[in-house]
Amino acid sequence: MKKISMLEFRLNAEKIIKQVQSGQSLILTRRGNPVARIEPIIQETQDPNDPFFLLSGIGKGASLSNAEMDGIIYDK
Repeated sequence: MKKISMLEFRLNAEKIIKQVQSGQSLILTRRGNPVARIEPIIQETQDPNDPFFLLSGIGKGASLSNAEMDGIIYDK
């Protein structure tokens, strides 16, 4: 994993952020010591058939109990 100093990050933040957006992970150092990891956030897409995301369409606006939600999600 590539290491970059605080100074380099301050001077080239935009360029470094673009590298991270393209998938590269970096270690940020201060006085030669690692202090943080900068890594891309992977955007996960939800499965449209995931039972959790189907809850809003169930019950016609009425509140569901925890037991009812468990039954829908876990097929109980």
